Amino acid sequence: MFIRTESFKDFTRYYPIITGIVFIHIVLYLLIVLPFFPGGLIFERLAGVNLYIMEGELWRLVTPIFLHSGFPHLLFNSFSLVLFGPGLEHILGRKSFITLYLSTGILANLATLFLKPLTYTHVGSSGAIFGLFGIYLAMIFFRKEMLSRENTQVVLAIVVIGVIMTFVNANVNVTAHIFGLLAGLILGSFAIERGRELTSSFQRITKRTLHSSGGPKKWSPTSIMLAVLIFLALIGLLSR
Repeated sequence: MFIRTESFKDFTRYYPIITGIVFIHIVLYLLIVLPFFPGGLIFERLAGVNLYIMEGELWRLVTPIFLHSGFPHLLFNSFSLVLFGPGLEHILGRKSFITLYLSTGILANLATLFLKPLTYTHVGSSGAIFGLFGIYLAMIFFRKEMLSRENTQVVLAIVVIGVIMTFVNANVNVTAHIFGLLAGLILGSFAIERGRELTSSFQRITKRTLHSSGGPKKWSPTSIMLAVLIFLALIGLLSR
């Protein structure tokens, strides 16, 4: 479920919502870092600044979900979305997926607004990413049949490591991570009722993709989990 074997063309066809979100991540990042664009102005207008939100700039509850402060930040969040998002885009359906993704991100930003100082500034899709983890937790708690034992172990390991890194790393919006996770768990518990049929559809797509790519890659669930954890650890070091 978390192994990506598709070609780029197949990935964009099967998961257009995730493709679109990552595309927006990259475009906004390039607009900020390339010297011939007014990157500073773009960042200032789109970043989440609690004071400006309180003054009526409500778009800042949404735009930080797509904005990142550096390449490691962009890489980690986009990688996480590509790794954990495809299953949910098919299990939930495209409309429900984007609705939940944005809802968990906005709720994480609202928690940041009410619990952080007015001068607090934040960017990043981490709250929405943790919302995806929360949706997977809802499946584990309320619809165990939707995930295999191996996938359940991977999700639980990633959630535990993610929460630990949230409190260990500097310059992390702890409020957004925790409330994004809780929002995903709560909202996801209502959204997974139609999951069985869509899960079967996702499995059929995965089998077709594996067949067209010459069969599954030789990655065990343990090696996948280890690779992801190493990646997370490296990103944690880079983000300090």
